[in-house]
Amino acid sequence: MNPDPAHAWRGPRWALPLLLAGLSMMGPFAIDTFLPAFDGIAASLHATPVQMQQTLSVYLFGFAAMNLFHGALADSFGRRPVVLTGIAVFTLASAGCALADSIGALVFWRAVQGLSAGAGMVVARVIVRDLFAPVPAQRVLSQVTIWFGMAPAVAPLVGGILFDTLGWRSIFWLLVALGAVLGLINARLLPETLPPGAAQRFAPWPLLRGYAQMVGSGRFLALVVASGIPFNGMFLYVLSAPAFLGGHLELAPTQFFWFFLCTVSGVMGGAWASGRLAGRITPRRQIRWGYVIMIGIGLVNVAINLWLPPHPVSSILPVAIYAFGWSMMTPVVTLLLLDMVPERRGMVSSVQSSLSSVSNGLVAGVLAPLVMHSGLAMALASLVLGLSGLVCWTWVKRRLPPPSS
Repeated sequence: MNPDPAHAWRGPRWALPLLLAGLSMMGPFAIDTFLPAFDGIAASLHATPVQMQQTLSVYLFGFAAMNLFHGALADSFGRRPVVLTGIAVFTLASAGCALADSIGALVFWRAVQGLSAGAGMVVARVIVRDLFAPVPAQRVLSQVTIWFGMAPAVAPLVGGILFDTLGWRSIFWLLVALGAVLGLINARLLPETLPPGAAQRFAPWPLLRGYAQMVGSGRFLALVVASGIPFNGMFLYVLSAPAFLGGHLELAPTQFFWFFLCTVSGVMGGAWASGRLAGRITPRRQIRWGYVIMIGIGLVNVAINLWLPPHPVSSILPVAIYAFGWSMMTPVVTLLLLDMVPERRGMVSSVQSSLSSVSNGLVAGVLAPLVMHSGLAMALASLVLGLSGLVCWTWVKRRLPPPSS
């Protein structure tokens, strides 16, 4: 924790979560605005469904690959330079997507977007723990999630409107504008929170030792799975939105907004509950409650798909409730991870994001195409992903030391 947090952030307390949410939302916003134009882009660039699915997969794999280094760079050179560079590259890549004249060019620039988009998300978590002890850090992370949740709710609606009125390229020009605005705001306001004298040496062997320490730790990997894999139980539906919403539920692209609104409301509600529960119940109990909600609604979702015909309310509401459970417990798991190696919190955040993003990429490129044809198959896959996280949490919870204060 920064020894003098009051001097690292001089703005209003409420403004810091908003600033960090802006950094965190770059990656998801670049996905959610894009989905309503999926079929239109395919027609414009003469791309097959498999090729279009790769525009999601390469983004997520690029996100995962570079996330291994964002945090390590932030541990060595400071939080500000990494964030500002990431925003600049993201803005450039968004312009490349807008100007793409072939599916190959679009895939390439989407990969560059993924390589840069994670900088803000990785470093934002670290900044929170740099400044605050665990309980207030949990509250701030919850506030970040609440603000951050507004972007995915608005993004599909904006993407659909832009696609219908100005064409798919306007979506990427919007991302260019957002990147430019975020860059200017952060250049002016973002503090450097890496404590003086805490910088780590950026050299191959120390980095490899740090990565090996984390990847070789069963406790660390179990915590990553406990948070990241259950997320895919919700994210599977986001990735499959064109088939799930347009195919099974027969919604128009501009109606995708309702799915994202409900799902993000679940995320925001869970984050609000997490902040309210911080310091009032133990972290382990809060995580347990989150899993009870996720697994319970996962079973209900399977039953609905077995016995009821597809309907927007009965199909979308379980995803929103699942999102509530995941969001209620994930800030606690994130803080447990960051405190496992406090001298290298940036690297911890990097490895967590990278491993989680690899799983996201596998879900996008492998699992989603396999199950998106069937509502029941999607519900079963979501339940299995949630249960996978529960198994890891059950194993690791007795092997963790008490959280630091």
